[in-house]
Amino acid sequence: MSKKAAFTTLGCKLNFSETSMISKKVANQGFEITGFKEKADLYVINTCTVTENADKKFKQYVKQALKHNPDAMVIAIGCYAQLKPEELADVEGVDMVLGIEEKFRLPQYIDKLTKKNKAEIHSCEVESSEAFFSAYSSGDRTRSFLKIQDGCDYPCTYCTIPLARGKGRNGTVEQVVANAKEIASKGIKEIVITGVNIGTFTDKSNGKTRKFIDLIRALDQVEGIDRYRISSIEPNLLTDEIIEFVAQSERFVPHFHIPLQSGSNDLLKKMKRRYLRELYTQRVEKIRQLMPDASIGVDVIVGFPGETEERFLETYHYLNELDISYLHVFTYSERANTEAIKMEGSVPKNIRNKRSKMLRGLSAKKETAFYHSQIGKEKKVLFEKTEKENQMHGFTDNYIKVSYPYKENLVNTLQKVRLQAIDSKGLMKVKIL
Repeated sequence: MSKKAAFTTLGCKLNFSETSMISKKVANQGFEITGFKEKADLYVINTCTVTENADKKFKQYVKQALKHNPDAMVIAIGCYAQLKPEELADVEGVDMVLGIEEKFRLPQYIDKLTKKNKAEIHSCEVESSEAFFSAYSSGDRTRSFLKIQDGCDYPCTYCTIPLARGKGRNGTVEQVVANAKEIASKGIKEIVITGVNIGTFTDKSNGKTRKFIDLIRALDQVEGIDRYRISSIEPNLLTDEIIEFVAQSERFVPHFHIPLQSGSNDLLKKMKRRYLRELYTQRVEKIRQLMPDASIGVDVIVGFPGETEERFLETYHYLNELDISYLHVFTYSERANTEAIKMEGSVPKNIRNKRSKMLRGLSAKKETAFYHSQIGKEKKVLFEKTEKENQMHGFTDNYIKVSYPYKENLVNTLQKVRLQAIDSKGLMKVKIL
């Protein structure tokens, strides 16, 4: 009887693409891949370290795994595993911790793995990590996360990602295009382009330098993919050329996710961000000029050291006036070995939580207004497999989540619809045309 392995992922889309690739390698070793809530012989937890909460979640997943099978092997991989291997190795029940490069060699380790009192650690120095391991997710028939880049050379003062993932690096345009063709061959209709800092993509192979714009032009030519979605891209790297390309492309959708982090220029400087508020405004205005219906998502951090009430309100009012569609709100949490942890002006946690709540309320208001602005319009929806209460869901090109009575023949198909009304759950009801 084949052994069973279960995977779970904390954190970003990049982690999801890597988990998917690693699980395929483990399946090739003869393991049957099962759900994390099922009994398995091996549990792999792909960790995140962006927030304090992700650290706590790790321990919960270890307990959950051992509840299903007390004799199972538990392996920690990912960013937290690279940053604090000893800390994870000390968690009761953990058998192995694999760092940034070692996680991709997981199949080589599991053959020899046995239960010990102390977890094994295999981890290289992050500074010496220069290899790029390409990956894409393929668990979902509808959508795939395609990794094009890893690591980051931007030393933002609050962020541990460069410490966990190392220097910025990527594969070649040809490698990424080959992966996109593989994804297309599986019948998947949408690709989400992901990485740590995708706008820095630079391919110097074959004696020429090709940038992110050259990569997306090449991807646009791949047959069989109906949609490309660009995940988070820094405002200073989202050039007019990229925006103009997306505006005229049949396949790249009008949906942008652009980190802001603060609407206060003083705080942007303290964070060591590479732009000021004025540039951010220009990017949003350029998108709106060329793609009035585009969805624009914004990352924002509340409670960063030095965020006075005045600076917070500066951010709040700026976002309130800005023509955006939704926010991802992150409450600042102190991370070891970052510059921000030594900064003065720490914001009490109760105030951080209050501000976070205010911005989440603003996000709900923005999203509702955006949805209302789209009622009556014709869009294309890619329907997904998930069925809930006899309803199926899907997304328009501009990232409006729709609800429709479940019909199996609609799964993984693009349908032209008219957006009709917002239901009690905040989803858009549609009529198929």
